[in-house]
Formats: sequence, structure tokens, C-alpha cells
Amino acid sequence: MTKIQRDFSTVDRKARMRLPFVGLSVRPVAERVKDFEEVMLPLDFEWAKSEAARCIHCPDPAPCYKACPAHIDISYAMWLIEHGEFLQAAQLYRQTSTMPEICGRVCPHEQLCQGACVRNKRNEPVLIGPLEYLVADYERQEERVPLLVGESTGTKVAVIGAGPAGLSCAEGLVQRGHWVTIFEAKPAPGGLLTYGIPNFKLAKSVVFALCQDLKQAGVEFIFNTYIGRQKTVNDLFHDGFDAVFVGTGTGVDVPMDAPGEDLPGVHLASDFLMHVNTDPTLLPPELRGKPEVGRKVVVIGGDDTASDCLRTAIRSGAKEVICFFWCTEKEMPGGIHYRQLARAEGAHYEFLVQILQFIAGADGRLAEIECIRTRLGEPDAAGHARPIPIEGSNFIVPADTAILSLGYRPDPIIGATTPGLKTHKWGLIVHDQDTGATSRMGVFVGGDIASGPSLVVTAMVAGRKAAATIDAYLY
Repeated sequence: MTKIQRDFSTVDRKARMRLPFVGLSVRPVAERVKDFEEVMLPLDFEWAKSEAARCIHCPDPAPCYKACPAHIDISYAMWLIEHGEFLQAAQLYRQTSTMPEICGRVCPHEQLCQGACVRNKRNEPVLIGPLEYLVADYERQEERVPLLVGESTGTKVAVIGAGPAGLSCAEGLVQRGHWVTIFEAKPAPGGLLTYGIPNFKLAKSVVFALCQDLKQAGVEFIFNTYIGRQKTVNDLFHDGFDAVFVGTGTGVDVPMDAPGEDLPGVHLASDFLMHVNTDPTLLPPELRGKPEVGRKVVVIGGDDTASDCLRTAIRSGAKEVICFFWCTEKEMPGGIHYRQLARAEGAHYEFLVQILQFIAGADGRLAEIECIRTRLGEPDAAGHARPIPIEGSNFIVPADTAILSLGYRPDPIIGATTPGLKTHKWGLIVHDQDTGATSRMGVFVGGDIASGPSLVVTAMVAGRKAAATIDAYLY
């Protein structure tokens, strides 16, 4: 392979700023809302080279590099792509990222690397995310993506959870020569990637290909094993494991605690997405069967999961889909890009609305939702304005289905069943942010179970850091 050197001394930045912005092509709305296939049309390699050529290669450290949690040398990656060195670019991504084909698809790039691009001054940033997954996909199509397994150390590490943090930690450990076993509560790997993110954003095949890399490298997967119930962390040590990594995420939906929340037709976001977007063969027998989605669907919340629920409901046959959020759109935590896609597909948003109660019809199922208008109060000490109900502004909305996307908490079972392991805030595990070390000797943690709900890329980075720490601990 030709090695293209990282030399930007001859780059004419002014000329590059004049290069045109082409953007991405997506499948027509009328076509894509009928299935759960990926929304983006296949990317063209000539487009990729011209898009990468729009990078002006800012002086180090480039803003995109600083904004990337994985600190990928994005400028060099763009240089390689511009020159057609797609395999070399993919290998560059994999130096600091376990899953570029996934992060390139699901990361909120407008809030990270792409949002930091200086070309945003003209609203034409370099489309970093699509270029990332294009070259990662190309590498997998052209050749295997083998993991270099280190010389065996004879030590065994248990990884709890096969989500982004656990998979990344396992990769780092097996590369250092440790024997790794991943324990997963569900029947398939991926965690949120498999059971929470819809196929139109991330195809399951992309996730399973990465997991297959780990299996070929010798990582053992044990499914349908809920650590804390069937086994404890102490049991794992008794079984001969020398260290344990906890990467179980935050999979417990925050309840609304409103009257009627338990009515048929009212769903928690994670359950709704898991049942609608997942092949039944990947679910435990007791969880199989898709929920009935009515004609009028109301989604409550403002994160990316809320957007996923809106778009999933549309693809499930709903005729009217609306999202209620208690503040303004400015306060919404989810990505603008996903809201734009949801709106294009027919979803509506209504802001400054709080839910008071869910009301049953004659058949005992959800029929109406009582709401109240709000206004924003003065910002608190943290700068957050709280919604204040407006007296007398109550109104009723007919609804067949309601989906609650109010955020997530950790399952506290690991902390409750592991002596000496300190937790806080509903079960988040107390840890050293730089190393992932916990209060219990030999137990390490990373991802949402440590930080609270965050991003796939931050969980991935935490898993990689913990792998390095565990390696140092064992030696």
C-alpha cells in the first residue's frame, strides 16, 4: 500500500474554502418510511475524495481533533481519503477507535468533530461522519479486519455487558494477550447498538460483524446471563477471573409517575424500540411480540431516543405522530439532524407542554392524554430554565399510543450485589474518571454505568481506557 505522508505545508486553505459543498443524498421520504433500511444512499468514492478535499487542514491541534472524544487524527484521515487511500484511512481510524463504522453512523457529529469544523462559518462543514463509516465499511468489504492478539498472559478478565464499552474493553484486553469472556444478559451482543438503535440508523449486520472480529480473536461470549441475578461479581472472581470490567450501561427508563402511566398503549421508549426494531429471534421468548401501534402516536421527550421513537412509529403505520417537550427546542438534548429527518418523514413537534395524566377509553386502553401549557422560569444556578405550568391552560389530546422517552438510569443490581463497590445517583458506579478503577479491588467500569447516559463514542473511549488500566493492574 502506498503510504501518503502527513504533510500539509502546501495546502492552499483559501482555495479549499471555495470548493463547493455537495452534501449527502438520502432515500426519498415516501420510500424510506415504508421500511427500516438505512436512510442514506450508498456513498460514492469520487464524492468522498472531493468532500475530503474540502478540509483546510487547520494547524495542530485541529478543532475537529479536539472535539472528538477518541482524538482521531481527522485532518490526516481527510488527507488520505482525498488521495484515495481508503484502507490507510480506515486503519488510521482504528488506531484510536474500536468501531469507526458505528461511530461514523450514530455519533452526533454536529455536536462533536463536525460541529467544530471551521467551515461552519458558512454552514458547510466537512461531512466527517459519513466519510468515517465509508472507509471503515470499505476496509471490511476488501479485506478482513483482524485483531492482532497479544502473546498470552494467562490471565482471565470478565467483561459484563456486550455494549460499546464492553466490546471496546474486550478488544483492548485481547490485543494485550488476556483471555476475555463477555457476559451479556440478552441473547445477542451489542447492547444499545442492537436493542436500542433502530435499523434505519444502524444495521444490525454492522454490529455483528464487529462482534465476529472479537470471536475470531478468541473472545468468548456468554449470553442470557444476568450478572447480579444468576451470578455475582464475587462469583466471577471465585470462577478464576483475575479482573472484572462492568459496562452494563443505563438501561432502566426513567418513569413519568403520572396517573394512567400503566395503561395498555403507554410504552417505555427502550421497550418500544427493542420490540419493534429487533428480530424476535434476538429476544428472550417472554419478550417476543411487537406492540400494537395506533393511528395517533404521542412521544414525550426530546433526546435522540425520542426522535428514534417518532420515526419508528411512522414506519409502524401511525398516521399522526407528535412529540411533546416541556421546554423549547433550544433546550432539547437530542441532535438537530435527527429532528430534521423526523420532521421530513411527517413527525410534528410541540413545545412547552407537560403531561398531566393518561386517560383510558371504554376498552381500558389509552384514549386521551391531558396536558398543560408551560412557560420557562428564571434559570437556576446551573443556567437551566425550569418549565412552569400555566394555570388554566389544560387541554386534551386523543392518542392511541404514548411512548415515554424521559431518559435512563442504571440498573442498581451490580452495586447492590457487589460488597465494597461504591455507587451513587440511582446506582452509578463511583470510579476514577481517568482509569475506570472503582472502590472494589479488581473491578473496573466504563460507559454509561459510570458516567450516566452519554454517547456511544464516549462509552467506547472509556472501554479502551479501562483495558489499558486493567492490563497495568494485572502486571
